[in-house]
Amino acid sequence: MDEPRLHPHAAARLIERGATETEVKATVTNGERFPAKHGRTGFRRNFPGPWDWRERRFDTKQIEVYAVFEDESWLVITVLVKFF
Repeated sequence: MDEPRLHPHAAARLIERGATETEVKATVTNGERFPAKHGRTGFRRNFPGPWDWRERRFDTKQIEVYAVFEDESWLVITVLVKFF
């Protein structure tokens, strides 16, 4: 299986949502997998902090990735980030 790829939409939103490409790929490779809508697969992983986000400090960053498997690799459609 090839390394996960990012759809242009997902890549364009990474910085504004507080994630890096490295974190997204680690989430797909090592995160918890779960079924998602529209035939997609979700991946979730927590990254311990501390994290500074929008002038606040958080202990954990959780990244959720929604992807489809095509052409022998995962294509990341969108990325959601939660800080807590």
